Formats: sequence, structure tokens, C-alpha cells
Amino acid sequence: MTGQPIRILIVDDHTLFRESLARLLEVEPDIRVAGNCATVADAREILAHGSTDVILLDYDLDNELGSGLLRDLQERGEAAKVLFVTAGMPRSVALDVLSKGTSGIMLKHGGPGQLLEAIRRVASGGIFLDRRVIQSIDLNPGWESGPISGGRAFTGRQQEVLRGILDGLTNKEIAGKLNASETSIKAVIQELFRKTGVRTRSQLVRVALENGIPN
Repeated sequence: MTGQPIRILIVDDHTLFRESLARLLEVEPDIRVAGNCATVADAREILAHGSTDVILLDYDLDNELGSGLLRDLQERGEAAKVLFVTAGMPRSVALDVLSKGTSGIMLKHGGPGQLLEAIRRVASGGIFLDRRVIQSIDLNPGWESGPISGGRAFTGRQQEVLRGILDGLTNKEIAGKLNASETSIKAVIQELFRKTGVRTRSQLVRVALENGIPN
């Protein structure tokens, strides 16, 4: 992000939670609540008339699913990033929304500090996954020694970079942690994309989660 505040759209069918969340975020100097609503249709209307950086989206919106908004965003070429803030989400849905470009999944059990961290991570281009979500999707521990795509296993450096992505770090932060250049980290991520046959960080995260989490 530059010096501009992060513009937030809250989509949640629980009025008390939605309005309380808006009040919580409005006191943050680097965040501005651009709107809040209870339905996908209302979210579309707000997005059509203003710019949003991060959408805080509940999965279960009473009579509809928040994941339905993802398809609209893809069709519109909407640049807003999606952070699911939900009481729960089936494992299959979590994997599906990650494959469709979701930037994060946070459970409502988390505190305000975790939510603010998640918003800032997602707004800066990172991925945020609640550790409980990762644990629920961990299908095949120990994948690092096995094949991922075409029989090719991840190298040690690729595992380190992927671990950084799963921790929500940006390329610059991963580079600092690994004492490497940002250019080299970008190159490793491109190698990971080629090896797994994906095009985005969130799709890469899905592949990692489907195959287990590196230690």
C-alpha cells in the first residue's frame, strides 16, 4: 500500500457483528470502511459505485453463500482482494475459494489484533490463513519428500519460500527472512508456479494444503 488508507467493504448478514466491526476498523488511521452490507447483491451495488481494496466476506450469508461473490469479482476483473471472515467453512470450500483467488480465511473466533494483521497482510499482497484453517485442511503431512507435480518434489529453498507464503509474508519479507534478494524470491515463486501448474499465490497455497504442510 502507498499512503492511502485501506478501503474496506464488510459483507456479513449479522447486523450487530457487521456494525461493531465497522466501528472497530474506523478508528484505525490506515483503514477506511467504504461500506457494509448483508447480501451479495448489495455488495455488487457498492462495488459498482466505488473502489474497494479488501472485502471482508462471510461465508454463510443467511440464504446465500458469500463464495458466490467470487465469481462476480472474476467476471468483472475486480481488483479488490477477498478475506473471508467466517464462523466456519467446509474443507472442500476452503480449497475451492483459494483456487479462485481468495487472499485469506480467518475464523471469527480470532481477536481484533489478528483481524487487523490479516487485513494489512492481504492489502499488501500477502496471504492470510488462520492456523486452525490450515490444520483442518492438512490432508497429507510429509509431502515435502514426495512428488507434487509431474513427479517433481520441492527443493529445500522452495519449501522455505512456500512456508513464508503460508505465513502470509510478502516477497520482501520472505527475502529478508531468508537473507536473499527479492528478485531471487520472485524467481523461486515462479518455479513453484511452474512445478504445481498454478498462476497465483492463493492457488499455490491450495496445492500446498491439499498435499500437506511443510514442517
